[in-house]
Amino acid sequence: MKMRAVVIDRVTPAAKAAVTLTDIPSAGPGQVLIKVLAFGLNHSEQILRHSEIMAPYIKRPVIPGIECVGVVEDPSDSRFHKGEMVTALMGGMGRNFDGSYAEYVAMPAHHVFGIRDLGLPLERIAAVPETWFTAFGSLFGCLKLTGGDTLLIRGATCALGYAALMIAHAVGARTIATTHKRGKLGLLKDADEAILDEGQLGEHLGDARVGKVLDLVGPLHLRDSLRLVAEGGIVCCSGILGGEFALDGFNPITDIRNGTYLTGFYSNYPRQGDIDAIFAFLERHHLTPPLGQAFTFERIREALIAQDQGGVDGKIVVTL
Repeated sequence: MKMRAVVIDRVTPAAKAAVTLTDIPSAGPGQVLIKVLAFGLNHSEQILRHSEIMAPYIKRPVIPGIECVGVVEDPSDSRFHKGEMVTALMGGMGRNFDGSYAEYVAMPAHHVFGIRDLGLPLERIAAVPETWFTAFGSLFGCLKLTGGDTLLIRGATCALGYAALMIAHAVGARTIATTHKRGKLGLLKDADEAILDEGQLGEHLGDARVGKVLDLVGPLHLRDSLRLVAEGGIVCCSGILGGEFALDGFNPITDIRNGTYLTGFYSNYPRQGDIDAIFAFLERHHLTPPLGQAFTFERIREALIAQDQGGVDGKIVVTL
């Protein structure tokens, strides 16, 4: 039996991506075969297509895609049952083994999670897994966000930034959001304050330091972010939108101010309890996950081009 999928084995700009036929995988012991209904596009998949595909640790050829929403086709020896609505994310998906840019995906059962029906359209559900898991973990697990906090979101005009803004407002935190593109300041209308980020935010904030910083730009401006927090404040680095992956010459003694904290969120280890908490939060606060644009699988090349060109504000979702 064959299925449609995007398979890559070399650097693949969006215009070169193509849907091909390949074998439907089978679910071995400890695996779950999922019929994919929709999946979101992520920055890490863009990095894979543009360069990481040639790294020695990548299984080539590979089907990209680090998340999906679907129904169980074959539960194998897992706790799931056929037809159950699930999400799958991370754990090597789309790198160490084939991912979700396909009609079916075989996943390790420990990275498959049941999801509750919120009565939302499929594309809105598919906008949740990786984006909201990262936002949720960064804000609550790492930054310990509360309603009395002022949260600075650096690099806020991305799917993760929009989710973080929504979560922060739901708990009553004050938000300051940044973008490095003047033309995108209007997209941050939901923030209490929007700032053009040219690398030195201290010039904008002056002595008014903040308690919590969610840095989605990453090492490019991380030192500056660390200078912005008040004593007792926390910086959480959860993104690399700035294109730099490491901080050369980083000195924790001098670069982290006395009494302040630096942490990071790595989304490779989701648990069922995490997914349950996210969907319960959405339901409790009557939130609809933001969506940039949805494409059908037949138009996935257009979706990838839109991703590469930055032509969509928010989460891009592909439906099957």
